[in-house]
Amino acid sequence: MEPHVLEPTNLRRSSSTFLTRTMRSIKLQGEHTHLTNQTIRCLQLSKRSSPSPQNGLQKDSKKDLSRILRTDAAIRNIERKANSKKYNRLWPKAVLEALDEAIRKNFWETALKIFGLLRMQHWYEPRCQTYTKLLMMLGKCKQPEQASVLFEIMLSDGLRPTVDVYTALVFAYGQSGLLDKAFSTVDDMKSVSECKPDAYTYSILISCCTKFYRFDLIEHVLNDMSCLGIECTTVTYNTLIHGYGKAEMFELMEETLMGMIESSSCLPDVFTLNSFIGAYGNSGQIDKMEKWYDEFQLMGIKPDIKTFNILIRSYGKSEMYDKMGSVIEFMEKRFYSPTIVTFNIVIEVFGKSGNVERMDAYFKKMKHQGMKPNSITYCSLVSAYSKAGLLKKVDSIMRQVRNSDVILDTPFFNCVISAYGQAGDVQRIGELFLEMKESKCVPDNVTFATMIQAYNAQGMIEAAQDLESKMITTRNYSGAKFIGC
Repeated sequence: MEPHVLEPTNLRRSSSTFLTRTMRSIKLQGEHTHLTNQTIRCLQLSKRSSPSPQNGLQKDSKKDLSRILRTDAAIRNIERKANSKKYNRLWPKAVLEALDEAIRKNFWETALKIFGLLRMQHWYEPRCQTYTKLLMMLGKCKQPEQASVLFEIMLSDGLRPTVDVYTALVFAYGQSGLLDKAFSTVDDMKSVSECKPDAYTYSILISCCTKFYRFDLIEHVLNDMSCLGIECTTVTYNTLIHGYGKAEMFELMEETLMGMIESSSCLPDVFTLNSFIGAYGNSGQIDKMEKWYDEFQLMGIKPDIKTFNILIRSYGKSEMYDKMGSVIEFMEKRFYSPTIVTFNIVIEVFGKSGNVERMDAYFKKMKHQGMKPNSITYCSLVSAYSKAGLLKKVDSIMRQVRNSDVILDTPFFNCVISAYGQAGDVQRIGELFLEMKESKCVPDNVTFATMIQAYNAQGMIEAAQDLESKMITTRNYSGAKFIGC
């Protein structure tokens, strides 16, 4: 075992601390590679919501594109039928596959329409698993009202909620900051036989509390677990460590790690490592980031690709480009294949620093390695070109996007609208706004604020006022009704 893996980065080797000795005494080596069932169930907590990145080489791009087009066409076909009550004898596989795909892509309105169609089928049998998946999706899409309606429909279908259903409902409320409802749902679980909250339920509750900086509620949650005889799992500890780290509550983060080690039953793993170095790296405390990287190496916990991505981002943010390059070089030597996330981080770092030449070099390298850029990649490129006054390159990016099958999102359109707005091209802004709607990307406050600023700068006061009215209307929009139920 190599205690100090990143030799090229010249990270500081730390002495054997109490933490390391304790870890050795409980024979951690080898055990951290075994993921528990709870870990597998753990939700991925993301900062910016985006489609899951495509890792590795894109070998069969034509085949993948064909599959995507067929799937999208199938979803649209089923969605059209969902608007009519006459289709109640459809082929089960077509409906179920369309529903799964809509859920996977977080198309919540489409998913609810298809689910309404599913419930009309003569072969339909209500299942708690289906409701669980829908509730989790609605949580990710921050649609707590729809989740509440869906739960009532489940009860009307004659189903008894399971632990997973209740936990998904807790997630749906908690992700939107409705913590009172989330806690109330947990209380409801306690009153239902064979449906008591488990460690996973409480881990999600803790995650929601940390997301909205309600650390005052953590002690209550832990006491509740203790009263019910529920012990913290590795997931629970990692959720706490991740939350404290993001809030830069480093003392509590380290205390939680000590409690994790002393429990003997829950040992730190690569998720713990990534939370620690991510917390210190993001706050610019590079020395502490390197120290804890070394500590976890001495514990026998090896890094993964996410670890290296965190190190690259942290060094880049601190303008330590030599060390950033050393990490990339080390990855290549040790056969850690960079992912789309790795390249996006490097492109963003050089783009923000104004080093367009190196940014372009990595963009070309990314494409040469067979990786397909996504909306995050293009967003970083557009921002850098706009900042450098290279509007022709922004035009080039737009041509590339139109000739690809990349899934565009609202942040990308905001970025491009901002670029053309700074250049004073209001006509292009209007065209992009229409294109945005055609791509089913909902304008947000950033979209409207950027356009209003651009129109005001050009003296187009009436147009700016019209957009302000639209922004208010969008803000008051309550979402689509639950269709077919």
